Amino acid sequence: MTTTTDRRPLLSSPGAPALLTSSIIARLPLAMFSIALLVNAQRQTGSFAAAGIVSGAYAIAGAFSAPLLGGLVDRVGQTVVLICGSGVTALSLVATGLLPHGTSAVVLVALAATSGFATPPLEACVRTLLPAIVSDPGALPALYALESTVLELTFVLGPPLALALGTFWSTGAALAVSGLVMLGGTLAFAAQPASRRWRPEPGQRRPRGGSLRSPAIRTLVLVLLGTGAVYGATEVGVTAAVKALGSMGAGGPLLALWGLGSLLGGIATTRLGGGARRASGLTLLLAALAAGHGALVLTTGSVAAIGAVIALAGATIAPTEASISAMVDRAAAAGARTEAFSWLFTASMTGAALGAALAGGLAQSAGASAAFGVAGVAGALTVVVAALGGRRIDGADQAQPAAPRTV
Repeated sequence: MTTTTDRRPLLSSPGAPALLTSSIIARLPLAMFSIALLVNAQRQTGSFAAAGIVSGAYAIAGAFSAPLLGGLVDRVGQTVVLICGSGVTALSLVATGLLPHGTSAVVLVALAATSGFATPPLEACVRTLLPAIVSDPGALPALYALESTVLELTFVLGPPLALALGTFWSTGAALAVSGLVMLGGTLAFAAQPASRRWRPEPGQRRPRGGSLRSPAIRTLVLVLLGTGAVYGATEVGVTAAVKALGSMGAGGPLLALWGLGSLLGGIATTRLGGGARRASGLTLLLAALAAGHGALVLTTGSVAAIGAVIALAGATIAPTEASISAMVDRAAAAGARTEAFSWLFTASMTGAALGAALAGGLAQSAGASAAFGVAGVAGALTVVVAALGGRRIDGADQAQPAAPRTV
């Protein structure tokens, strides 16, 4: 087990606190966008199915563009990509927030897609920089776990904040505010010396076929596709369940409990040194994730029951994400590191879009239990993928890649 003394170097590494703090501020609104778009579209159109499509359009567009933007970062650096992407995203969200009630779903889908396509690859940029700010390569898995844990604060605070703004102000205001906060946070992150000075690894060309040339990366991308579907379906299921119970105000606290559970799971993972190191450990984590989220099918009659189970289910999220990040770091090819981490975002967002769209349609016709059922099935399929692809994951090059240049 990692002790407090062992963890201190992670927090005192040059540039680490400033990088993590600015990145969390920048990524807080990203945890707001999906639920804010979903609720705004539902109120605009009166349909959960249409709302799921709008939320899905944002996710799919972001999923498509993430590896493209990540590859661009690998070629030209982070600053220009981050600034331009955040500017376009903020503009699209503010425009959506100013639309009058009853706006066509087609317009909402188009603006959501624009927002998603331009969303800067913040997560990939952060994780690309982490190897450069830790002096001991053996401590890198714990640093990924710490970053994943701190990131959970955005999921604890983001959805309730979006829903609170929507309730006490308007759903359009929630979108506009979240877009502007994302813009300001991204500019602050891009101004950090480590991000501003980052350059592509010297002497390294992008491998033919990009980061997906690695069998391990391909397997992990499929794993993230499945977990993303679990998250997307769960978010829709919670929204549908509280609406059916006449307790829409409970949606935010329930999603916060989900994030809090993940935060606590991440803290435990950091103390234990960084999560699973091999495919067998990852498979066990995924099995727990699938069982926890699938169990929500049994809770739709009570807000308290949903809260208890979703907190336990959430405790599996950060450990799983941290384990996958460390595995990607080992498997990513030099010259395509940012792209490799971007593919994780792409897979997760694509899965979330598919899960949200399918769960939204089922929730409209069969209720929240059907939406949670989608989460359970998606989780089970993810376990199968990890088990069958274990040799590919464990066969990845275990040598630590060279840290990216920061000067």
